[in-house]
Amino acid sequence: QKNSTGFLQLGMDPSNQKLKWSKPPDTVLVIKRIDNETNSQFIALVTWLMETSNITVYVEEKLLKNAQLKSDVGFQQKFNKLKSNFSPNKIDMVICLGGDGTLLYAASLFQYSMPPVVAFHSGSLGFITSHKFESYRDTINNVLSGNATLMLRSRLRCCVHRKSEPVMNSNGEQDSNSEKPSSYLCLNEVVVNRGQSQYLCNIDLFLEGRRITSVQGDGLIISTPTGSTAYAVAAGASMVHPNVPAIMVTPICPHSLSFRPIIVPAGVELKFTVSENARGPASVSFDGRPNFDINIGDFVTVRTSVHPTPCVCRSNPFDDWFDSLSECLHWNSRQIQK
Repeated sequence: QKNSTGFLQLGMDPSNQKLKWSKPPDTVLVIKRIDNETNSQFIALVTWLMETSNITVYVEEKLLKNAQLKSDVGFQQKFNKLKSNFSPNKIDMVICLGGDGTLLYAASLFQYSMPPVVAFHSGSLGFITSHKFESYRDTINNVLSGNATLMLRSRLRCCVHRKSEPVMNSNGEQDSNSEKPSSYLCLNEVVVNRGQSQYLCNIDLFLEGRRITSVQGDGLIISTPTGSTAYAVAAGASMVHPNVPAIMVTPICPHSLSFRPIIVPAGVELKFTVSENARGPASVSFDGRPNFDINIGDFVTVRTSVHPTPCVCRSNPFDDWFDSLSECLHWNSRQIQK
C-alpha cells in the first residue's frame, strides 16, 4: 500500500509490519472529537507539530468554526495556519484525538487507500485507540522516523443494490433494472436489523452465490476481526485477533436455539437480502452510519476490502490486543479463591 511519501513494508510475520518513508511526510490530518474536551490536547499537538517540523496540518472545515479554539489568543497564529481543503490521497498521516468512534469516523473519510493512523485515547472505551496522549511527542517522532510497527486492520467493502421500479426500454417494453449500487467501507461491521418494525427481521444470507440460511430474529452482524470485539461480542461472537483473515457472521437474538455465530474466510463474498415472505423492510448501517431501509428486491454484498486501515501500534499487534482485552473488557478477570 502506497501514497505520495511512504509505503508499508510487509513481512510474513504479522507482528512485523513496518512503516517506511520514501521521503519525510509533509501533510497530516488531525481528527478530533466534536466537543471541547480535547481542545487542550489539540492545541498542544498542533503547536508542537508546527514548531518542530515543516508538516502542513489539515483539519475538517467544521473544526475551524470551533468558538473556543478561535478565541484562544495564544493559539491564534497557529489556528490561522490550519488547512481544511484536503484530498484523501494527499494525506501522509492521520492523527486521532478521541475514542474508538473517532477512529471509525476517520477511517470512513478514506474510502480507498488510507495512510497510517495514530489514535490517541481520550474517549469512553479506547479498545482500538491504545496510545496515551501524555507520550504524543515520542509516539509521533517514532512514526516520523520510520520506526513504527503497524497493525493492518481489514475493512469490509459493502455495496447496496436497489431494485428500481419497472421502466420502459427503447423498444417500448417494460424493463426492470437495478440502480447503481452505493458503496461503503467499514472498519467494524455492517448491521442489518428490524429497525422500527415490530416484526421479526427475515433475511436470506448467501455465501459465494449459495443460499446458506435464513435469519429470523432481531438481525445480523457481519464484522471484521476488529469488529469482533464491538457489537458482535455483545451478541455472543468469538473475539478474533485483527491479523486473522476472516469475516464474522453473528445473529442478533435469533429465533432459533441452534443458530450459532460462524467465522468464514476473508476472501468470500457474502450477500444478504430481505426474504420474499418478510413482513416489512430491514434497516442497515455501516459502522453505525448511515441508517436506512432495504426492501424486498434490494440486496447488499459484503467482502473484505483490499484497503485496510494501518494503525500504529503502541507495542506490537499481539501485546496491544491482549492489553486491550485486559484493560477494556477485563477478559477472564476473576477473584482468585483460596
